This record gives sequence, structure tokens and C-alpha cells, in this order.
Amino acid sequence: MTHPGEITRRQLLRRIGITALAAGPGAGLLSACATAGTGGEPSAAPSSAAASTSLQNPFGVDAKKPLEVIIFSGGYGDAYAKELHEELYKKAFPGVSVKHGGTQQIGTQLRPRFVGNDAPDVFNNSGPESMDLVALAAESQLADLAPLFNAPSIDDPAKKVRDTVTPAVLDNAKINGRDLVLNYTVSHRALWYNAKLFESMKWAVPTTWAEFTALGETAKKEGILLFAYPGQKGPYYQFWNVLYTAAKIGGNQVIIDIDNLVDNAWNAAPMKQAVAAWVDIQAKYGDKAYFGLDHTQTQIKQLQNKLLFYPVGSWVENEMAKDKPMDFEYAIAPIPDVTAADKMPYGAIQVGVGENFVVAARGKNPQGGLEYLRIMLSKEGARGFTQKTKNLTVVYGAAEGLDLPTGLMSAAKAQDAAGQNIITDARFEGWYKELFDYGTEQINVVMAGRITPDQFCANMQKKADAVKKDDSVAKQTRSQ
Repeated sequence: MTHPGEITRRQLLRRIGITALAAGPGAGLLSACATAGTGGEPSAAPSSAAASTSLQNPFGVDAKKPLEVIIFSGGYGDAYAKELHEELYKKAFPGVSVKHGGTQQIGTQLRPRFVGNDAPDVFNNSGPESMDLVALAAESQLADLAPLFNAPSIDDPAKKVRDTVTPAVLDNAKINGRDLVLNYTVSHRALWYNAKLFESMKWAVPTTWAEFTALGETAKKEGILLFAYPGQKGPYYQFWNVLYTAAKIGGNQVIIDIDNLVDNAWNAAPMKQAVAAWVDIQAKYGDKAYFGLDHTQTQIKQLQNKLLFYPVGSWVENEMAKDKPMDFEYAIAPIPDVTAADKMPYGAIQVGVGENFVVAARGKNPQGGLEYLRIMLSKEGARGFTQKTKNLTVVYGAAEGLDLPTGLMSAAKAQDAAGQNIITDARFEGWYKELFDYGTEQINVVMAGRITPDQFCANMQKKADAVKKDDSVAKQTRSQ
């Protein structure tokens, strides 16, 4: 069981790469989660519509122009935007009107607006209905964020914004070499469990697959599932989990090859082993009824101790804060060793930057959109976000001294133990959204036993081959 006193707040922030002292090679280990894809040339905010610029107003925001902000109201909610960032924007431009929208249906709400040339100025592209940023980039719908990263920071105008954030932000902002996306949060993805339950039952967190299945048998006698994931509004949690397990078995090259559309990457032995391992867990220790539940319903079941392990990211702690009982303490567990020959040792976890924010190039107030993001990247904006969501941002030092929850402390300890063994993100999620969406459908099919693991891999390879052959889809590559 992890207790807050085991590491100091400063140690926590340093290990996650958020303090200025951590702005070195270690911080570069962070990789994107749910990053944007790549596409056509970005569009810069039209300078002709800008007011005069200054050190305090580097983008030339017209204080009379309204600003519209759309936020994905998922695990982080949307109060941080409505009650904090938008209020800071109003303070900077007294009398300005800010229209706020919160939704879990980003795509449903925004696709017709982009088609109708009525895009909001800023939107948080996240959740199961996130927009295809590749397509938006190809249509020059996304504003260039290079002016943002090169602008003076609010806290210290002698520093550029780019010097106040972890380098992973800049690495994962790129679309065809241009900055189009701001990733705002740091998250940890692995298996999450109730540390207090394990302590009371005197259960050890399994480090091998044999220990994992043995615990499944023990839990079954107590009427508890070993594992579950939401089949509705969240099957991508398990899709991520399978991908990270494949990387655990075969190394990060497994995911890099998938991202690069390498021939037969989906049919690689580690991928087949990972799918087969989780299908077996589902068959023996899962419940198909969870395929009909969404993420919140599944998370409530975990809070009721009806399931032990849940594949998700560190945002879950805030998402369930109002429902979490006193006898539940979130903690993170790395994926157990699947084989004795796994390339990545036990303790490897996925750590990354995520939660995409973009500015619409053809919005009514793109200058205001850039300034809104600059405000988000101020220490006041970032610190307030952490206070409201109990999640860290990418801004150095912004969370110093804050009282952070036990789950985040557990994640920091796990990251410290992982060291260099950080599982990479799957960037095809943003690069080739059609392929990722297909995978979230297929994961339910294979986990339900309607196709075999080999068929799942074959289906994914066939889809990847189709994407590779489609000349209308911009192709991207990565080396690490």
C-alpha cells in the first residue's frame, strides 16, 4: 500500500518531470497519449484580424471579440475551464464575452460545425468521439501553435512558453513537422486497483502471469472478478492495454512497427501473445456483462470491489472522486510478466503527455484561442487545473506544494521504479484514426470470443494494409 509520506511532493514532481530541475533527458521519456495525427499544412492565425501586439498581448487579441471554448467533460470534467481558465481570460480582457461548452460528444457536436465553417475558437479533442485531427490538418483547419510556443510566458516574459513545459509537449505537438496540438496533462496508464482491499485481504500485487491467474482463482472464491473493462464508451482502454502488453513482451519496437505500418506488424508474435493472454483472462476471470457497460458504470463496480484490476489512466482518480468510498484507495500496478522472456522487465509502465487542445484556424477569434492556451500554460492556470482535477499538467513547477492524492503518489513511485522502462504510446491512434477506431471495435469482438486472437491480428493487419495503400492518407513515421 502506498502512503503519501513515502515520497515528498517535490520528489514526486521531479520524478514525473514537471519541476524545472527535471527539465533534462529524463523528462524526454514522457511520450504522448492520445496525441494528434499528421496531415496537411497548418494555418496560422490570420494576422490581418489581429489588434496591435505587445509583450502582454503577443498575438494581438482584440478584447472586443468573443471567445468560444468547447471542453470534453470526461475524467477531468469541465469546471477547470469554466471556473478557472475562462475567468483568467476575462480578467486579461475585461468585458470580453466567453462562450463555454462541455460535452462528451466532441465529434457529434463539432463535425457539422467545421463543415459549416462555424468552428469554436478552442476545443479539447478527447474521448471516444474525438475528432480526426489528421483530416482537420489536411483541410488546414488547425491553427499553427508555433507562435504560442515562441511567445513570452505569462510568468516570466524573458522565457518563451516552450521553455516552461516538458519537452514531450513539443515532440508530440508536431504534424508534418509543424506545431498543431497542445498536450496538456501527464498521465500514467497501467492496471489500477484498490490498495486498501489488497491490504485487508493480505494479497500481493502479482508480478508474473502465474501469480495473476492464481489471484484470479482466489478472487473468484470471494465473488470478485480479476479484471474488467467497459465495452461501451471505453473499449479503447483494453485496446491500449493489449498494445502495452505486446510492448512488454516484445519491446517498444512492436508498437513502433505498428505505427510505421510495417508489413505484418500486427501479426508479430508478441502481439498475438498479448491478445491471447487477455482473451484467456476474460474467459476465465471476466464477465461479458461488462461489455454492455460504459466507463463510469465499470468504475463504480470497481469502487464496490466487484473487480480487482481495471486498465485505465491516472485521470480515473479524479473522475470517480465523488463516488469513491473511504475504504478505496487507487493504486497503480504494472502489467505482470507474461512470459519469462519478456523484453521489458516487470515494472514497465506507460507514461505520457495527453489531453489534446487545438485552435481552429478558421474560427472567429484564433488570436484569442492562442492566448487562451498561453493562459492555460501559466503557473496560475496549470496549478489551478491540478487543484481542481488532482492531475498534473506539463508546466514545470506549477504543482509545487500542492496536496496530491494517493493514486498519483502511487503512479510516481511506479514511474520511479520503471526508470528507463517506459512503454511507448501508440501514435497510430492520432495518425490513422480509422485504424484505431476499427481496433476498438475488434477488441470487443475478440475479448467476447467471437473471433480468435489470430483472427483479430489478421483483421487488424488487413485494415493497416488498406490504410498503407490509401494514397489519400498522409503517412507518418517514427524512429523511437
